[in-house]
Amino acid sequence: MTLLGYKTPTSRLPLQVLKFLILSVFISTPVIAAPPTTVTVAELQDGLDHPWSLAFLPENGGILITERSGQLRLWQQGKALSEPLKGVPAVYAKGQGGLLEVALSPKFAQDRRIYLSFAEEGKDGKAGTAVGYGRLNPQGTAIENFTVFFRQQPKLSTGNHFGGKLAFDEQNHLFITLGENNQRLTAQDLSLHQGKVVRLTLDGKVSKDNPFTNKSPAKPEIWSYGHRNPQGLALNPWSGVMWSNEHGPKGGDEINIPEAGKNYGWPLATHGVNYSGLPIPEAKGTHLDGTEQPAYYWEKSPGISGMAFYNAARFPAWQHSLFIGALAQKELIRLQLDGDKVIAEERLLGSRGERIRDVRIGPDGYVYLLTDESDGKLLKVGLATNP
Repeated sequence: MTLLGYKTPTSRLPLQVLKFLILSVFISTPVIAAPPTTVTVAELQDGLDHPWSLAFLPENGGILITERSGQLRLWQQGKALSEPLKGVPAVYAKGQGGLLEVALSPKFAQDRRIYLSFAEEGKDGKAGTAVGYGRLNPQGTAIENFTVFFRQQPKLSTGNHFGGKLAFDEQNHLFITLGENNQRLTAQDLSLHQGKVVRLTLDGKVSKDNPFTNKSPAKPEIWSYGHRNPQGLALNPWSGVMWSNEHGPKGGDEINIPEAGKNYGWPLATHGVNYSGLPIPEAKGTHLDGTEQPAYYWEKSPGISGMAFYNAARFPAWQHSLFIGALAQKELIRLQLDGDKVIAEERLLGSRGERIRDVRIGPDGYVYLLTDESDGKLLKVGLATNP
């Protein structure tokens, strides 16, 4: 039988241990399949070059879309896709690197700030994640006075594991996810940015109440650590707490609820193995004292990506759901939540065979997706029936 990712010969386990493990599996790793639903899919735009992120402008102003090769475009209903906006920084468009996240300032009505994350090349040819902001001009054709306020240090990536997700909490802190650049043990080193979630002010300054402020050599902007390559980040609208998800290696994709100063284990604790099938060299198992267990994980990696909580009125059947894209398994995952617990899982859009990169809930209550393809698409997804 398989328990928590391990194939275990039941004949070698004492009965009491076997009962405990079976009970633990049913408590900690729900596998209930949600009843299947029928969805509608509208293709709003095609011809996008590996789109990575989208953001809705207010008052039906359209949707900003990043293309990993370095373009920021504006999509508006009934109009042709815009030419690339001017003022976007140069990016390191190699491997998984390029132009990544786009996000609007929580005070966009006053400051018109657009935040961008991107892979930035260093002097030695290696790269790291950078974040900055500029002002969207009134015509929607340019980002003015773009200023980089955060740079991942040191720059270690040769094209892998940038993270780059951005999200704001209710106190207007900016959270940024940072991959470990495929340098595993850096995720445990608090003097480095790799494998961390950081928290800053809207202007890119360190929050004074961050857990590692004035605790040198730890970097004061760090919020949590022990992450591999976080590809989803969203504020839970019911609890006001930030959630993240991250790629495992082979197996062990996981959802975390990153808390101040806590260690989420990578690479010392993981539910995955190397792509070769061999154990992660540094791993001590799936559990390790001093590290946090994921809120939810997959033994077989879907290749999770962008995620969004559903809190709209349009489709009541989707209330209290968390939607997550899947790159490897080419599906849209819907997780039904009860508080912080996942109680059911549904897979959607698998028949389309497209890598889902970003997931957002539109102001109209539909689910909007980007497909990570050379002919990438902007999709609008809804329920065909709404009981």
